[in-house]
Amino acid sequence: MSGAALVVRQLRFTNKAFWRNPAAAFFTFAFPLLFLIIFTTLFGSADIVINGNTVSVATFYIAGIAAFSVITACYTNIAMSLTFARDLGVLKRVKGTPLPGWAYLTARMLHAVAIGLLLVLICLVFGMLFYEARLPASSIPAFVVTLALGAACFAALGMAITTVVPNADAAPAIVNASILPLLFISDVFIPLQDPPAWLDVLGKVFPVRHFSEAMQHVFFPPAGAAGFQPASLAVLVAWGALGLLIAVRRFSWEPRR
Repeated sequence: MSGAALVVRQLRFTNKAFWRNPAAAFFTFAFPLLFLIIFTTLFGSADIVINGNTVSVATFYIAGIAAFSVITACYTNIAMSLTFARDLGVLKRVKGTPLPGWAYLTARMLHAVAIGLLLVLICLVFGMLFYEARLPASSIPAFVVTLALGAACFAALGMAITTVVPNADAAPAIVNASILPLLFISDVFIPLQDPPAWLDVLGKVFPVRHFSEAMQHVFFPPAGAAGFQPASLAVLVAWGALGLLIAVRRFSWEPRR
C-alpha cells in the first residue's frame, strides 16, 4: 500500500477507536459547550468593542470557545492520549509493525484536526441558535484557513509536549499547566481590556493569543476586511513548525525510565 493509503487506513481505525469510547467522546464535545454556557451566563450581559464592532460578551465567547475547542482537541487530547499510549506500550508495538511511524502520527494528527473542526462547527451552530452569533460570508475563506493553520499548529505542539512529559501520571499536570494560564491571558476565557504591559507582551509570545485574535478577526472583521489576520497566522505557522521539528527530533515511542 502507498503511504497515503496507509494514513487513510490508520485514520479510519483511529476514528473508530475514538467513537467506541463514548465517555471520552462525550466529554470531548461537552466541555467546550459547558464552558460557553458558564462564561456567557456569568459575563454575557455586557458589551465589548472588537475591531470597531460593538458586540455582546456572549457573542464574543463564540470566537473564544471555538479557539478553545481546537486547542482541546488538537493539543490537550493528542498530548495526553499519546503519552498514555506510550506508557502502555502501544506506541512501541505500533513501531514494531510494518506501518511507518510517520503514517501513524500523521493519522493521529489528522483525526485530532477533524475533531477540532467538528467541535468548532457545533459551537458555531450553538452560538447562532442561542447567542445571535454570525459568521460573515466574506470571512468564510479566512475561517477555513485560520482553523486549518490553528489546528495543525496545536496538533504539532501536542506531539512536541510529549517529549517533556516523563510518564502518564504527570501528563495531566504538565499539559494543563502549559495551556490553562495562557487561555486566561489570551482573550479566550476572559476578554482582557487594557491589561498590564508585561502581561500583554507575555500573551503575544505564545500562539494561543494569536489564534484567539485570528478567530476574532474572522467573526468580527473590521469594516471592509476579509477577516484574515496575517501576522497572527504567521505566528501560528512558526510555532507549528517549531513543534513539528521538536517532535521529529525527540519523539519517543517507548516508555521512559
